[in-house]
Amino acid sequence: MSRIVIVTGASGALGRAVVARLRAEGVVVAAVDAVATVEIDADLVLPGVDLADAASVATAFETVATALGPITGLANIAGGFVWEPVVGGEAQTWDRMFRTNLLTAALASRAALPHLLKQGGSIVNVGAAGAVDPATGMAPYAASKAGVMALTRSLADEVRGKGVRINAVLPTILDTPTNRRDMPDADPAGWIRPADAAEVIAFLLSDVSVAVNGAGIALAAS
Repeated sequence: MSRIVIVTGASGALGRAVVARLRAEGVVVAAVDAVATVEIDADLVLPGVDLADAASVATAFETVATALGPITGLANIAGGFVWEPVVGGEAQTWDRMFRTNLLTAALASRAALPHLLKQGGSIVNVGAAGAVDPATGMAPYAASKAGVMALTRSLADEVRGKGVRINAVLPTILDTPTNRRDMPDADPAGWIRPADAAEVIAFLLSDVSVAVNGAGIALAAS
């Protein structure tokens, strides 16, 4: 049976790397994104999906299953970052980070599980190393990413013994065009290449990682 994996946030740097890595090993990939126009080499592309809306996500995942077959994996790559101090910050920043980073992962996981529980599979979420010891201005982002890790561990326990594994990767700074633009004075030598992060995500989505469940794997440049 072909492996069929959904990648959310597929239009971003990490999403594209994950799609490319999975397709290179013969995985059938559905790219799902909130962006209205997505040009990416995937087996099925569903743009303009509100990943923070339960009904929209459920409809998109049903479309994937109908078009491609039984879903066996989900990579929750969708997310975002805002630097903002708590004092003087905006309430909507917290809501934006919650919806973008945590709610999208929760809704996508919930929509995928009815499919995954039928034949087994794997979900990989993207947390953040910075959620462990956040510095100034990181609170909204780090809180939402800490929530992603809590979701990962709780959901892994909830479906334990049912053939579905839930794990997360916790990267430091990814070497993306956006991060290079936003941090022009930083040295990207120690940043993580999206392709390297995609290798770990692909591993966690594969049957080779059958003994890994409920884990948060830190990603850092060597």
